[in-house]
Amino acid sequence: MGKVALEGIEFHAYHGVYPEESILGNRFTLDLELETDFKEAMLHDSLKDTVDYAKLYKLIKARMDVKVKLLEHLGHLIVGDILHAYPKVKSIRLTLKKHHPALGGIVQYSAVTVCYPEDFA
Repeated sequence: MGKVALEGIEFHAYHGVYPEESILGNRFTLDLELETDFKEAMLHDSLKDTVDYAKLYKLIKARMDVKVKLLEHLGHLIVGDILHAYPKVKSIRLTLKKHHPALGGIVQYSAVTVCYPEDFA
């Protein structure tokens, strides 16, 4: 087993409960770590034996482009997409941050962390 990570992925997206969030959008940062067996990739230098970072990024971007209200729901959907594309993945830890959320005060970001398999049991 080994870990694959993408950290500090940034998007401008339109997620949120408040109407202005779906109009103006916001900056989001995503950190992802997953555990999978990539022994064959280490031995044979073959992309088919591991997680393709470019495909993973495109998968996440496609999900970020679809508006939802809650970060919790968005995280759940992204994890589900990853598991569908890479069924050999054993665990996932995804942290999703919304920068400067509309809370009426100064807040750097709000964040949720979704973990598979714990949050999917």
